[in-house]
Amino acid sequence: MDSWVRFSAQSQAKERVFRAAQYACTLLGYTLQKNGVSDDFLTRIKQLEAHLSLGRKLFRLGNSADALESAKRAIHLSDVVLRFCITVSNLNRAMYFACDNILWVGKSGLIPHMDQDKWSQRSFRYYLFALILNLSRDAYEIRLLMEREVCGKRPKGSETRHALRADSSLQQLVLRLKVKLQLLAHVLRSNPPLLVDVVKNACDIFIPLDKLGLYKTNPGFVGLCGLASSILSILTIVHPWLKLKP
Repeated sequence: MDSWVRFSAQSQAKERVFRAAQYACTLLGYTLQKNGVSDDFLTRIKQLEAHLSLGRKLFRLGNSADALESAKRAIHLSDVVLRFCITVSNLNRAMYFACDNILWVGKSGLIPHMDQDKWSQRSFRYYLFALILNLSRDAYEIRLLMEREVCGKRPKGSETRHALRADSSLQQLVLRLKVKLQLLAHVLRSNPPLLVDVVKNACDIFIPLDKLGLYKTNPGFVGLCGLASSILSILTIVHPWLKLKP
């Protein structure tokens, strides 16, 4: 009960719940449409999705300041790659939230003649840049951990190299790939926060790609990706140790 009280007291947690419900509606609407449900019911689902989206935007008012503070803290990281990825990602997040706040003003009717499509495209561009940098950071973290793992198993690595020399070029390639995949699986299995972050960012990136028309999928796939990443985000709030630290 205490953990639920702490969770429900956070605006970020409420926003994540709204996000999960919104993308669940997207997925449900697409599935029902494929099964030939009535137009009236589909309209209700889409209206609920729109209300949830507008509610999420309200919860995100002021998030730009938090993203800027995170960028300010990341400037002092000693690792230059992490410093660049985290700082620039947070700056893009700040711009994304700013565009999203302006979009909320337009959708709430305070500025009736706003070009909502233009601001929506801008917000998704900043969101996409932030996710690309997040995935770059994840890839860098994975590379560092894999290198450390290899250094800790140097004798075994030298035996593998001798075996590779003895095999044909195709067998070498297959064996190298197998060793790399096994090492990758071991690293991700041993670091749940990194695994959660990779899966969450990989799911999220399909949303702006679809909205910007760079990689068109369908509402069902977008809804599934958004729902999965929202559930993972909720898990990182409920269990803070699952959140990837700088």
